[in-house]
Amino acid sequence: MTYQTLGRCLRRLTAAMLGAALVGLPAVAQTANFAGVTLARGEAAEPSRLAGFTAGSYRLSNLSARDRGGNLCLGYADTTPDHILVLEQDFPNLTIAVDSGGNDTTLLVQGPDSVVRCNDNASRRDRDARISDADWPAGIYQIWVGTFDAGARYDYRLSVGEPSPPQ
Repeated sequence: MTYQTLGRCLRRLTAAMLGAALVGLPAVAQTANFAGVTLARGEAAEPSRLAGFTAGSYRLSNLSARDRGGNLCLGYADTTPDHILVLEQDFPNLTIAVDSGGNDTTLLVQGPDSVVRCNDNASRRDRDARISDADWPAGIYQIWVGTFDAGARYDYRLSVGEPSPPQ
């Protein structure tokens, strides 16, 4: 058996074990509106891309008024997370970014031990939300992509990966 084949088998086994662990979690953690992704260190150098659309009138501040850094958690989304992210090991740095073509989006990511990270836009010029942060422990993360207008529907692409090293 090659190292590559062994690696694939271990990733599948880990994903199956994490899937089995989800059975004991609340229903909201078991489902998502759109596709999810499982990442292992080194595989996330090229960001994973997911797709979805914003919808819902649930205030994200009901999940958490502020995140671990004191940022406000703003916007409206569905009560069910849009995506589930499974990190197979700890990540020192990770970036989650929305591309909706410049619509005003928000992000809320709830991870292990209910740690929350929020963002309402990457910069004043770019209205799409982006979280680039350190210290992401292995585990299951729920991701909500929201908007400032309740019920607004915007198609988006979500990228999840390790930031590129400085040039």
